[in-house]
Amino acid sequence: MLDFLYAYGYWGMWFLQFAVGAVFIVHGWMKFKNKAGLFKIGGPVHGLVEVVGGALLIINWHVREVGLIFAVVMLGAIWFKKFKWHMPFTAHDKMGWEFDLVLLAANIYFMVH
Repeated sequence: MLDFLYAYGYWGMWFLQFAVGAVFIVHGWMKFKNKAGLFKIGGPVHGLVEVVGGALLIINWHVREVGLIFAVVMLGAIWFKKFKWHMPFTAHDKMGWEFDLVLLAANIYFMVH
């Protein structure tokens, strides 16, 4: 019924890359600005990886490699939130790890697509 949309698959993939890339650029940039907490979460390298990787997703370059790196980052984020900080999957009063799971799924898709 919606077979005509297959012709726009490239644009759908790029839009997903753009959205995920923008999220990582914003979060990576915040790590650079937050000097107090920066070294607790991996230092300036972590923020640099997120900013550069996000930009690479947007320009559609090394997407599989970036997907692998970001999948590892998101696995770490989920582990910290779930097992170290004991955050729930979702909550109205705080950030859970549901968004991290969606980002993990998107990056796994980038790896295998």
